[in-house]
Amino acid sequence: MQPKPLILKILDVVSIIVLAVAAYLALVFAPTEAVMGQVQRVFYFHIGTAWVGLLGFVIAAVAGILYLVTKDVRWDRFEVAAVEVSTVFFFITIVLGSIWARPAWNTWWTWDPRLTTAAITELIYIDYFMLRQGIEDPEKRARFGAVYTLLGGISAPITFMVIRLFRTIHPVVIGSQSAAAQGGFSMTSDMKVAFFFGLFAFTVIFIDLMWHRIRLGNLEDKVEQLKLKVSM
Repeated sequence: MQPKPLILKILDVVSIIVLAVAAYLALVFAPTEAVMGQVQRVFYFHIGTAWVGLLGFVIAAVAGILYLVTKDVRWDRFEVAAVEVSTVFFFITIVLGSIWARPAWNTWWTWDPRLTTAAITELIYIDYFMLRQGIEDPEKRARFGAVYTLLGGISAPITFMVIRLFRTIHPVVIGSQSAAAQGGFSMTSDMKVAFFFGLFAFTVIFIDLMWHRIRLGNLEDKVEQLKLKVSM
C-alpha cells in the first residue's frame, strides 16, 4: 500500500481537532435548552451525522452515474466508500435521534414519516452491501452497484424533505415548524455557532474517512486481481 499522503495525515489531525471543538461547543459552550434540558445537546451531533449521511448517499448516486458513463473502476471505489461511510453515519443519526426522542416524545421510536423514511433509507444501503457480496464478477458487481445507488439515492432527498411536505411530529429547526411538530426550539446565537461548526466538523471527518476508505478500496482491488490471476 502506498504511504499515506502528507495532506491526509494533516486531515487526520484536523479531524480530531474539529471533533473535539464540536464536542466542546455542543456540551459546554451552547446554552442548555429551557424545555428539553441537557438531552437537546444530542441535536448538534444528530444533525451533523445526518447531514454527511444523506450527502454521502447523493454523492454515491453521482459516482454511480459517472461509473456507468465512463466504466472507470475508480468511480466504483468512490461510490463504495461514500455508501459505507454514510451508512455508518446515518446509523449513528438514527441512534442519536432515538436518544433525543425518549424525553421529547416519551418513546424511543415512532413511525413518524421522517423516522420511517430514515429507517428505509438505512435498510436500502445495508442491502447494497448484500447485493455486492452476492456478485463475484467485478465488472458486473460495479455495474449493478451503480444502478442500485442511482435508484437508492432517491431516498435521500425524500428523507430530507418529508418533514416539510407532511404533518409530522419531527421538528424543523431551520424553517417553519409543522403544526404537529413536537420538541422544536429556536436557536440562540451560541446554539447556532455550535450547530454550524458541527456541520463543518462532520464534513471534514466525512472527507477524511472517505479518503481512507478509497485507499482501502484500492488495496482490495489489487488483492482481488491477484486472486483472479491465481485462479485462472
